[in-house]
Amino acid sequence: MSTVRQSTPPTLVAVAHGSPDPRARQTVRTLVRLVGAMRKGLRVELGHLDRDEPLLADTLARLRGDVVLVPLLFSRGYHVKHDIPAIAAAAPHLSVTTAGSLGPHPLLADALHSRLMEAGYRRGSAVVLAAAGSHDPESAAGTQYTAQMLSARLGGVPVLPAYASAATPTVADAIETLRSQGHRDIAVSSCFTAPGVFATRCAEAAPGLPVARPLGSHPALARLLLHRYDRARGAVGADTPLAATA
Repeated sequence: MSTVRQSTPPTLVAVAHGSPDPRARQTVRTLVRLVGAMRKGLRVELGHLDRDEPLLADTLARLRGDVVLVPLLFSRGYHVKHDIPAIAAAAPHLSVTTAGSLGPHPLLADALHSRLMEAGYRRGSAVVLAAAGSHDPESAAGTQYTAQMLSARLGGVPVLPAYASAATPTVADAIETLRSQGHRDIAVSSCFTAPGVFATRCAEAAPGLPVARPLGSHPALARLLLHRYDRARGAVGADTPLAATA
């Protein structure tokens, strides 16, 4: 009886930003290990854009064959549109496909919702969705869409995007806006992969309020990485039941 040899799937390379905070490195590595555990037989690697090792360029230099880059970024800003493609172009020995940013997506809303519940979210509270920020309007639009999905997940409460850098409003300004609208109970949702400068800045801007921790190795985030990987290699379409409910 003849056997059919299964082709080796492309390597998934999770692309993290990098941070001076050592907690970020450990958190991202834990997430990468979880992704690998969820998909037996899939090679999962890590590369950073800045500061942390391994750098993405170094990770790509030692790989061969087909690679899918999955940005650990929640919207389409400069890093997704320019930095990652430039680094991929400098690795002509590879066949590289770049997946879309993690957000917006229902799985991201699920992870954000879960972290809010862990932080002691009170039903009906308004929410500030804290994100990194970008000068790119497409990035802001993506964050706004994520805020809308989180609002729906929370039953329609106001969810106002705010940013740690490069965009407005700040977390403090968003809290003040919600208070001026009559909202007494407010919580902060952290749309960050890992602890770091931006996540800390946003938390410090909300003294006395429930602040969700970064998403880290939340299972929904790991599933979202795999969904972006599968979509990039054509294994699933843009709007499948998995994308909405997994």
